[in-house]
Amino acid sequence: MTTGLSPIELAKFIAAKQASEYIESGMKVGLGSGSTSAWFVQCLGEMVRENGLKIKAVPTSEHTAELAEVVGIEVITLDAAKWLDITVDGTDEYDANLNLIKGGGGAHLREKIVATASDRMVVIADATKKVDTLGAFPLPVEVIPFGVGITRNLIEEALIGMDVMGRDVSLRMDGDTPFITDEGNMVLDLHLKHIGNPRQLGFVLNQIPGVVENGLFIDICDVVIVGRGDGKVTVRDITNNTAEVVQYDVQQEDNIFLEVAE
Repeated sequence: MTTGLSPIELAKFIAAKQASEYIESGMKVGLGSGSTSAWFVQCLGEMVRENGLKIKAVPTSEHTAELAEVVGIEVITLDAAKWLDITVDGTDEYDANLNLIKGGGGAHLREKIVATASDRMVVIADATKKVDTLGAFPLPVEVIPFGVGITRNLIEEALIGMDVMGRDVSLRMDGDTPFITDEGNMVLDLHLKHIGNPRQLGFVLNQIPGVVENGLFIDICDVVIVGRGDGKVTVRDITNNTAEVVQYDVQQEDNIFLEVAE
């Protein structure tokens, strides 16, 4: 239900609710990862249970796959889907050109594969994710475990010639051990503060041996849906160059969610 949610969670919920209007029966849908995407999966689950929505979904993480199955969404592999009608996902940052930084949860490799295998990518977010210039959020780079120290050194050297304000690189940890992605890789977080040329940086990083993928999503996002704590949702479509504001009644009791174990 909407009552009792914090302003941030309410913003995520109504953005997810708005995104669910893009989904129709028969679609093959990419499901993103993270807290905002979890709201979207819940909204789709409600549509499956209550409205008879019939879709097939490709999750971008094991956690999303588990949640989708719990709420009643049919899960398939990307190879089985072959191509997707739409992917809906969250973001850690986005700029005026709808370029993104993703990967705070470490799923950016699968997220980028799924998003680029879709006719359209819709991003759902709260207003705090909008930035003038990408880079305040650490840029995740997925790397193979073999020679991770060498890969880190090569990245640090490459950053010397880049238009960035910081060059600190840290290995992402999960307690006392390195964080491991669903693909069995590690993540290096680049604390850049400012990325003057995201396209160039993404290209350079992906040329470094040991790098699997970086968290810069350039020219991939088509629509961003931004929710706010007052119930307003802004829908910006960069392809059609349109922007629309929708007002939700945040006092209504929308008890659509199943109890799902973390």
